[in-house]
Amino acid sequence: MCGLAGGLSPVDFAALDAALPAMTGALRHRGPDDSGRWTDSEAGIALGHRRLAILDLSPAGQQPMASASGCWVIAFNGEIYNHLELRRALDAGGLAPAWRGHSDTETLLAGFEAWGVAETVRRAVGMFAFAAWDRAHRELTLARDRLGEKPLYYGWQGDGERACFLFGSELSALKPHPAFSAPIDRGALALYMRHGYVPAPYSIHAGIHKLEPGQLLRVSARQREPHLERYWSLEQVAAAGQADPFAGSDTEAEDALEGLLRAAIGRQMLSDVPLGAFLSGGIDSSTVVALMQAQSTVPVRTFSIGFHEAGYNEAEHAKAVATHLGTAHTELYVRPEQALEVIPRLPSMYSEPFADSSQIPTHLVSALARRDVTVALSGDAGDELFGGYKRYVLANRLWGGLSRIPAPLRRLVATGMRAPSVDAWNLGLRPLKALLPGVVRVANMGDKIHKAAGILDMPTQEQLYLGLVSHWPNGVVLGAEPHPTALDVAMSALAGLDGIQRMMAVDAVTYLPDDILTKVDRAAMAVSLETRVPFLDHAVVEFAWRLPLVMKRRKGQGKWLLRQVLHRHVPPALLARPKMGFSVPIDAWLRGPLRHWAEALLDETTLRQQGLLNPEPIRARWREHLSGKRNWQHHLWDVLMFQAWLEQQESPPC
Repeated sequence: MCGLAGGLSPVDFAALDAALPAMTGALRHRGPDDSGRWTDSEAGIALGHRRLAILDLSPAGQQPMASASGCWVIAFNGEIYNHLELRRALDAGGLAPAWRGHSDTETLLAGFEAWGVAETVRRAVGMFAFAAWDRAHRELTLARDRLGEKPLYYGWQGDGERACFLFGSELSALKPHPAFSAPIDRGALALYMRHGYVPAPYSIHAGIHKLEPGQLLRVSARQREPHLERYWSLEQVAAAGQADPFAGSDTEAEDALEGLLRAAIGRQMLSDVPLGAFLSGGIDSSTVVALMQAQSTVPVRTFSIGFHEAGYNEAEHAKAVATHLGTAHTELYVRPEQALEVIPRLPSMYSEPFADSSQIPTHLVSALARRDVTVALSGDAGDELFGGYKRYVLANRLWGGLSRIPAPLRRLVATGMRAPSVDAWNLGLRPLKALLPGVVRVANMGDKIHKAAGILDMPTQEQLYLGLVSHWPNGVVLGAEPHPTALDVAMSALAGLDGIQRMMAVDAVTYLPDDILTKVDRAAMAVSLETRVPFLDHAVVEFAWRLPLVMKRRKGQGKWLLRQVLHRHVPPALLARPKMGFSVPIDAWLRGPLRHWAEALLDETTLRQQGLLNPEPIRARWREHLSGKRNWQHHLWDVLMFQAWLEQQESPPC
């Protein structure tokens, strides 16, 4: 795992050359073991690299690295898990060079020379982002792995002929270049306020983009407009899987899934440095650890964190699973002050606004693991592949009922439900509360009624799902509407899938790479820990999309088939508990130890002077949250993480 940065500046190469050390220096946390640079002043290209040595710790693994013929030079971030298989294929075809070492980077370069870039990445199994320079054609190629585990930002900065094409693993690597002056993109900010993250291909800065998963980009001095090519598509995989569904029995499906996961995990256990795994005690991480331990001759190192607040603690369940499997388990019970100490570092850790509050425990467990290992496997992506999120069923059932009610009538009822305020509903329903069945006797009924009105008013199932996964409505960002994303268009494009499968596919191309994988990558790389996600081996992904829905959701439970695989290794009794989620009590902290910090960032005068966000709804929700009338923790965390990030920026916001 590493960090890369660089640029293409045919006219003003001196500025790029001078900025390159600072650009790569901004990524030192991603690669503390070594640094390197390669430049060609005549062509105007500069590649910089920070190395976290995982495979081939010798100098033969240093980067940037040139191919055997010298025609290609690469700066590479990630791991190619099947690179030894690729070497054997090159050897068998008489296409291999005289190997200098055993790094996967050298294997990629040999593949470029033998098969070309596009064919090499199609053959590769792994997670990666890279910048490769074709010296003969003076063309730069950027690439990102199929599911988006590794990040890559890019964009032209500067004016006219003196403009520079910049790229890097994080936004922080682009900013040291003197031409960087990208203002805040208000449309991207509107997306951030809607979701708590900025979806690809956008970034928080206008003119700077994220390369999307499964894409190649080519650019040169002759062809300044980047040419984008998709070499792998989740949407196509989902459609193909549903057109050719798995037709075997339950047992055959269990055998097939376990075999694919064993192979993926076995490949991802390849490392020249200490390796372990995160273990929450849930279905996904327990499956990964169980199949790791089944292939290891020594106890696998596992790591969990716990909280003293019962509603947030999963450590005891993780410990039970670890004891059963016989892992070498380490756990840390986090004190509130330890979690709070992470918050000031979050804006620089993520380099653009990011507001999934589970970023805090993710960073803490990464720091815990880094004491003993350099690589950790994680159980992310099980929900998106095997239908684990409750919102899939909720949205499907809601729309199944709502679609039978005429839209004008739904709008009329929703208007009536919104007419009384939340307080008015609570006051009016208070005398009836004791008469209601316990299952519907919930606190703050007015809040629930207002939320239900918002759902009732949705015109389509696509809009209903968008509403369920959205935070702030349009209008909170002044003078802006959100840019279009896959959430707006892909659900219609995937019309061949049923409702739940369609929601899963959309999450896999939006929420998974832009929230879940971003969260883990930045939180772990901040402490120089490489994370690997076995569920995202594309053979596993492609098989999962062939499974009928009944093998993913059965008897009211998601991840049915995954559970069956896990039950071969861990007794069901150890896993029979409600899912808690990997979270911290932000709602209570905002009313307690974080109140003064939040109040300063939400200052109405400051918000008005910045001219980016509408202070009225923000201040209203802040007052409601403090009073306990509503729980606006997610909405407020969006604003707070943006304001904290903005406070760290040296340039004016717009």
